[in-house]
Amino acid sequence: MSTLTKRKREQRAKKIALYGDLKPGRGNSKVERGKAKYLGGNGRKTTGITKRKFKQNLQSVRVMEDGRVVRRMVPVKLLRSGLIEKAVVRKPFTIDEKK
Repeated sequence: MSTLTKRKREQRAKKIALYGDLKPGRGNSKVERGKAKYLGGNGRKTTGITKRKFKQNLQSVRVMEDGRVVRRMVPVKLLRSGLIEKAVVRKPFTIDEKK
């Protein structure tokens, strides 16, 4: 395995560890007709099943990664849960105060 391929695999593994797998989930979309039995009908009949994807709500966000600010596509559920911190933005024309 070449060094470039190995480095790309390592970067991909690190990204998955931080942000999880960003691939969409898979499932089926079902179309039915008829009236439910409890409503007085003969029951629902399936007329078609098609494949579909459950896509994550990805947003482009500036995050701190290895001490650098980078732009990443991040799922909103990770931002809401606090697992990912956004990069701190300073107000313009201000000086950082050392503590």
